Amino acid sequence: MKRRRLLKDIVAGVAIASAGAVPYAVSPLLAPGQAAAKRNYLRPPGALEDDAAFVAACIGCGLCGEVCPPRCIRFHRRDGGAKVNTPFIDAAEKACTLCGKCMEFCPTTALGIVPRDQVDMGVAEIDRDACYPWVDRGVCGACVSICPLGKSAIGYKMWNQYQPIVRQGCVGCGLCVEVCPHPSKPIWIVQRRAAKTAPDRG
Repeated sequence: MKRRRLLKDIVAGVAIASAGAVPYAVSPLLAPGQAAAKRNYLRPPGALEDDAAFVAACIGCGLCGEVCPPRCIRFHRRDGGAKVNTPFIDAAEKACTLCGKCMEFCPTTALGIVPRDQVDMGVAEIDRDACYPWVDRGVCGACVSICPLGKSAIGYKMWNQYQPIVRQGCVGCGLCVEVCPHPSKPIWIVQRRAAKTAPDRG
């Protein structure tokens, strides 16, 4: 009799646990997948390099967004597919300041603690056919002034005080994109492997 009751209790417990897991299992199926934008789509600093591994490691707790001082971290919702509840940054809307809080508080291996000059969120690219100083339509320098890593990441072309060039130290935080005054945003962030040109060493 006791054995039968124990068996019933075990079955009931398994059923309750299974029912509780259903929303988490079904939510990715209800959210249509959407291709990530090639420009200005960034994972938070310290994210695993392989995006599939990042998605697998992230538990969607939202803690990185809660502790983010500039509130730049957003989360996939109905657009996410299997990536639902995973964090991302759109640099054109709000960029990362490289404060490191998200890395510090992440409870999983999705975000590891990395020195800010070794973060790899991507790399900036400049459209020299649109950037104001490059087409002689005025002086700007907003991107150079805002960069948290200074001249190692972005500076001015030699012999020209105003034409910006991206350098090897760029980690793709996107602050340059956020502050760019040009309406078409002729500076953007792409994944390093998708960059059309290597950052300037000058």
